[in-house]
Amino acid sequence: MALPVAFFAVFFAWPVVSIVDRGLRPGGDWRFGRIGETLSRPDILDVLGFTAWQALASTGLTLLVALPGAYVFARFDFPGKSVLRAVVTVPFVLPTVLVGTAFLALVGRNGLTDELWGLRLDTGVWAILLAHVFFNYAVVVRTVGGLWAQLDPRQEEAARVLGASRLTAWRTVTLPALVPAVSAAALMVFLFTFTSFGVVQILGGDAYTTLEAEIYRQTARLLDLPTAAVLTLVQFAAVGAILGLHAWTVRRRETALRLVPPERTARRPRGAGQWALLGGVLLSVALLILLPLGVLVERSFAGPGGYGLGYYRALGSLDESGTFLVPPLEAIGNSLRYALAATAIAVVIGGLAAAALTRRAGRLVRGFDALLMLPLGVSAVTVGFGFLITLDEPPLDLRASWILVPLAQALVGVPFVVRTMLPVLRAVDGRLREAAAVLGASPWRAWREVDLPLVRRALLIAAGFAFAVSLGEFGATVFIARPDSPTLPVAVARLLGRPGELNYGQAMALSTILMVVCAVSLLLLERLRTDRTSGEF
Repeated sequence: MALPVAFFAVFFAWPVVSIVDRGLRPGGDWRFGRIGETLSRPDILDVLGFTAWQALASTGLTLLVALPGAYVFARFDFPGKSVLRAVVTVPFVLPTVLVGTAFLALVGRNGLTDELWGLRLDTGVWAILLAHVFFNYAVVVRTVGGLWAQLDPRQEEAARVLGASRLTAWRTVTLPALVPAVSAAALMVFLFTFTSFGVVQILGGDAYTTLEAEIYRQTARLLDLPTAAVLTLVQFAAVGAILGLHAWTVRRRETALRLVPPERTARRPRGAGQWALLGGVLLSVALLILLPLGVLVERSFAGPGGYGLGYYRALGSLDESGTFLVPPLEAIGNSLRYALAATAIAVVIGGLAAAALTRRAGRLVRGFDALLMLPLGVSAVTVGFGFLITLDEPPLDLRASWILVPLAQALVGVPFVVRTMLPVLRAVDGRLREAAAVLGASPWRAWREVDLPLVRRALLIAAGFAFAVSLGEFGATVFIARPDSPTLPVAVARLLGRPGELNYGQAMALSTILMVVCAVSLLLLERLRTDRTSGEF
């Protein structure tokens, strides 16, 4: 636990505490009365209420739509499965501002649904909820499906032989085994929607505001650090309470599971019911994920003189306004370098933390389990500003260093590594390690020979999540990325923030490149995972 604790203390706790300290102690004296004043304001109470409501609604809707997809990807084998698995993860790496823009073009004024059927969803909360499902679909599919694919189906078949119906066998055998993974996925979706910023900013307008958007408004626009500090504390306390409840409930349900290679559980659909389920999942993916992505691609080619590559060619040159110190196209290489470094950091820190949580017990470790998830629930604006005001003098003067961006991105990637690996690590039968020790294996060799083959698939999935999150991280990166080394999301946001058809078209073109880079990277990960896990059990 030493390295993860030190990492979070320096790069998370210190920046956040510094921001709160400056907000509540501006002149050296604490002003705790500001907390009551802020929380008694009607506008702040409305923001808190809507934030919690939309997060719960988004989480429930995401589970309802994505759990059938998790089953299909885990248990069915069909042509194009690896490609489709990579495609459904693409939305998760898109900047949230871009996700909101895509749905506005799809369901807003003069959008696709408005032109075809006269249907607009941007006047209510449905556009926000659907955009959150679009963004978080892959979280459920990969987190739950990753474990589901390794559950031995013969246990459920044994229950049916003993007289249980298909539903009873699933409810009494498979569902309890999936509870930790489902709970982990629901927790991640809730935290992401609870701190939603870009989607709400675009689709909510002035009518709907989340806590994250209000922190940004108070910090960046009104320069009201005391109010922002109070809201940060509220967000921190709410997320901490949720994580504590999650850790307590899930730990009561975890048991050792019999895991098998996913190649032994996936098969072609049988019967009309299974083919209908596969067709329904494919249709939902097409409408909810492929259609918004298709709108972005179409707009990247639709120039004023017709379809062409004009917007893509413009990415390779500097603009006259001086917004970019380098051509926007260079953001691709920057993003890949940052994402690879952030993935390495997240896998090391998250892997050590997951291993420690598996081996140890006690209140201290359970509290550390909850603390690992806090970066998902604390405002990225707060973390970004905190980096600027804390890491600016020796021995940690990193403001001019390139490593600052991967460090911020890794903070968001570590919780995904932990939550993806932990259910599988805890499902490994401890008697296997004991048998290896009896035969003379050292702890390192026992881990390499027993744990690693069983968790390699989860490790690769975790690395893919960390890489995807790093590619799309925007909230903190926008404050710390150097002007001569912008990432793809930062470059897209800068283009979207400037008027003109050319800037908008370049933003769509750069977003399409981001989607392609993500899809290719995830597809390569799928191939690597399949090649390295087949034939090893």
